[in-house]
Amino acid sequence: MPSPAQTSSAAAPATVAPTAHAAPPAPARNVRSLSGLLPFLRPYRARIGLAGVFLVLAAMSTLVFPVAMKSLIDQGVVAADPGARVMAMREHFFALFGVGAALGLFSALRFYMVTWLGERVTADLRNAVYSHVVMQSPEFFETTQTGEVLSRLTTDTTLVQTVVGSSLSMGLRNAVLGIGAMAMLIATNPVVMTQVLGILVIVVLPSLYFGRRVRRLSRASQDRVADSSAIAAEVLNAIPVVQSYTQEAREARRFDAATESAFGTAVKRTRMRAFLVAFIITATFGTLLWGLYQGTQAVARGDVSAGHLAQTVVYVIILVGSVAALSEVYGDLLRAAGATERLMELLALRSSIASPAHPVPLAPTRGGSSVALRDVTFRYPSRPQHPTLANFNLSVAPGETVALVGPSGAGKSTVLQLLLRFYDVAAGEVLLDGVPIKQLSLDALRGRIGIVPQDSVVFSADAMENIRYGKPQASDAEVIAAAKAAFAHDFISALPQGYQTFLGERGVRLSGGQRQRISIARAILKNPPLLLLDEATSALDAESERMVQAALESAMKDRTTLVIAHRLATVQRADRIVVMEAGEIVETGTHTQLVASGGLYARLAALQFDR
Repeated sequence: MPSPAQTSSAAAPATVAPTAHAAPPAPARNVRSLSGLLPFLRPYRARIGLAGVFLVLAAMSTLVFPVAMKSLIDQGVVAADPGARVMAMREHFFALFGVGAALGLFSALRFYMVTWLGERVTADLRNAVYSHVVMQSPEFFETTQTGEVLSRLTTDTTLVQTVVGSSLSMGLRNAVLGIGAMAMLIATNPVVMTQVLGILVIVVLPSLYFGRRVRRLSRASQDRVADSSAIAAEVLNAIPVVQSYTQEAREARRFDAATESAFGTAVKRTRMRAFLVAFIITATFGTLLWGLYQGTQAVARGDVSAGHLAQTVVYVIILVGSVAALSEVYGDLLRAAGATERLMELLALRSSIASPAHPVPLAPTRGGSSVALRDVTFRYPSRPQHPTLANFNLSVAPGETVALVGPSGAGKSTVLQLLLRFYDVAAGEVLLDGVPIKQLSLDALRGRIGIVPQDSVVFSADAMENIRYGKPQASDAEVIAAAKAAFAHDFISALPQGYQTFLGERGVRLSGGQRQRISIARAILKNPPLLLLDEATSALDAESERMVQAALESAMKDRTTLVIAHRLATVQRADRIVVMEAGEIVETGTHTQLVASGGLYARLAALQFDR
């Protein structure tokens, strides 16, 4: 029976909805959202410092250039003595070349350092988000589509990489250049600079207003891209169903609608940003012309030399160019701020299922673990009004094999999920070996449990590694022994590369029964004291079922086993059969006793056996 996390995923919204365990911060209104990246930048303070040094040196090389050019004009071009002019020009051109070489060297070093930082920080951020997401409880995945998370791991981290590895450095470089050019203009031509500053204030204020609108549209654009990614991930994971129902065209139209929505939002963002760029370039170009006009008037009056005018013009160009570049960088920062918000929302999630601060150690066990559910009431977070289990009581002794049977929706798989502490109960308690599972660390709890789910999971790896997933440190011989116990050895050996054969994504190269036997071998290899079998033989043909049933019966020895099965032939030899209906236990006994009692189990058995 699929869990609610499985059954509701198709209908889940395409955004991360706040849940009971999530407390995402309120969205920021500006680039302050990028402060969330500080913990990821802090470990690389030394490299950031070096990048800053190279950035300042490159900026200083640029700012020295107008001074060198002024000397070239005044002493090498305007000088009266032709001989002195030639010598001076040679010296000044060498000086200019030295400035250019220094600029090239420091710019290359700055580029390497900031690019390294961008790649490193992005990798750390991606790893942190992924590690955090896989620790979330199933409640998180009830309300979040996989494609949404993948979009944040790819698209959003790429935007952050662009900022950390390029835009932020360019912004700092242009900020240093702009401040330096402004300082030089104030020192060399304060009258012109006063006028230029006044014009720049008029330019900056509208830019801030339009910048906030660009940021909001950037966040919306990223959300729409995530919607299309979620649709693609959902459909591609269910492509056999889509094709069997000939819904390819419908899904293509649905994806097209999502991408068109993303495109429309991106066009709005681009239109606003284009207007912002046009305004800034036009205003800054006007500022440049005004400064040039004032400079030519000063030369005509004899107030300054031609070299001084050239120096002033270049500094104004540097200042105006820096302001224009900063407007572009500001747009990138706004987009990255939206991406950072989305990533920080994921990192801010706190799962309601976590290990206690001081877990109780579990004593060693032999012959299986004991299990108890006492007065348990449980509701799935997606269905809080409908209790799945109500005042439920079940005790399983060490080494006992108990089968849970009943109609779909009776709560059988829920019992297994509560034992694994995928969810916490609303009332009552669940115990393993006499200890409430809330007092156990998740590693200790789940380390004692092996599970064979109804839908077998096969990873994109070879057969050896898929089975070894149950015990990563196991030797090849142990893996092969587990495969033999699960009657998987023969078909694995017949594969083209045997145990080294790549099984394809989700095990597409295997039949359903073969995937199930891989899953069973994985659980056998783990060798836990408590084994949970959720329809473990549902995908097997009659012959395979007999083989696997024999293997499972061997694996059940010296351990506790809980078995869920709709096919009652697989549970007849259980020590005890617990019949469930509507979240309650309605019958308990052996197969013979329950058939004789004429209750629900007898009716289910009659439907299956009296054909």
